[in-house]
Amino acid sequence: MSITRMNTKTRMSSIVIHNGTIFLCGQVGAGSTVTEQTHDCLARIDALLAQAGSSRAHILQAIIWLRDMADFDEMNAVWDAWVPAGHAPARACGEARMAAPELKVEIIVTAAVAEQPS
Repeated sequence: MSITRMNTKTRMSSIVIHNGTIFLCGQVGAGSTVTEQTHDCLARIDALLAQAGSSRAHILQAIIWLRDMADFDEMNAVWDAWVPAGHAPARACGEARMAAPELKVEIIVTAAVAEQPS
């Protein structure tokens, strides 16, 4: 059983890969609006997935936390433009108290490692 941990610090790893599955730690984004934070958060997810050998087309599941469910439509406008057509993952979205008061969105992703061409 092989487990690969990347960007590991005392408390967590940004990426954990096991049995062809990639687990990303929760990602938050910079900015003052839900739109800005969602864009930045998804860009961070893109970068981590690339580092792990995958992409947004290989996302299996996403868990999205919003500081306020009133922001659901604003977040979804960014999300819907980001997810490749035909590759929508299993997804849950809920309201949660965030680690810092300025945070409005956090996204946790599980993805498959992309198949390497033979």
